[in-house]
Amino acid sequence: MWKNQTLVTEFILLGFPIRPEIQIFLFLLFTLFYALTLLGNGIILGLICLDSHLHIPMYFFLSHLAIVDISYASNNVPKMLGNLLNKDRAISFAPCIMQIFLYLAFAHVECLILLVMSYDRYVAICHPLRYTVIMSWRLCTTLTIISWAFSFLLALLHVVLILRLPFCGPRQVNHFFCEILSVLKLACADTRLNQLVIFTACVFILVGPLCLVLISYMRILYAILRIQSGEGRKKAFSTCSSHLCVVGLFFGSAIIMHMTPNSRHPEEQQKILSLFYSLFNPMLNSLIYSLRNAEVKGALKRVLGKENYSQKM
Repeated sequence: MWKNQTLVTEFILLGFPIRPEIQIFLFLLFTLFYALTLLGNGIILGLICLDSHLHIPMYFFLSHLAIVDISYASNNVPKMLGNLLNKDRAISFAPCIMQIFLYLAFAHVECLILLVMSYDRYVAICHPLRYTVIMSWRLCTTLTIISWAFSFLLALLHVVLILRLPFCGPRQVNHFFCEILSVLKLACADTRLNQLVIFTACVFILVGPLCLVLISYMRILYAILRIQSGEGRKKAFSTCSSHLCVVGLFFGSAIIMHMTPNSRHPEEQQKILSLFYSLFNPMLNSLIYSLRNAEVKGALKRVLGKENYSQKM
């Protein structure tokens, strides 16, 4: 098995078949988006650490979402940016497998963190008097550790199943990063077990959490409609709207990419979906939570106010 694997020591990432001048434009555009992703999520992380008003479960989970988004984008985007300017688009076997592992692990973590965040919103709106009792720091920490540990173990399972396959050529990956389905097409053996595990994992990690999120928000909507005060109803809805936007973007693009038949989405279209999933989602998450969330904007004003005050002193 190991002899067969050493026949292919590197893969070639084909990327996007576009003209050189467009590649330079895309390099500048994607660099801007990547910088916004790092800046936006970095600001959210900094505010949550610095502002005591944000030391509550909702923002504890949001800090983990920001970490995931930074890690998720950093796993794929730098290599993609390098390939846009470099004619040599080779990636060694080990880094390729590591890219697959981290891509899957961070995607799984984001699914589960979004699920936990929806449960947090459900408890906050449907059981406000018991919120601090139910959402204890012990429970929050436990849920977060389980999300990270389970996600990395599931990603490790995918990698172990890939490593059992021989890769003896061709070595051109028709993608801008080592995407698991694109790499599996190059294997010189039966990949039905891999495909089955991927589909099963998608059902449990995508469809399952999405169903639970929808159930939570149906209960939340019912609770909001029962609120007599218009101001209270508006405040309750505003606390959920940001999370609901992020859930829709993430699960929508993920299900279209992984759960629909490949014949409906040609390979070039799959690349665009992957790009949206890998680069735009992490950037939009930070923008949604910073622009639509009054508490985050308030924290930013307080932190900037403290800085201005200290400079005057």
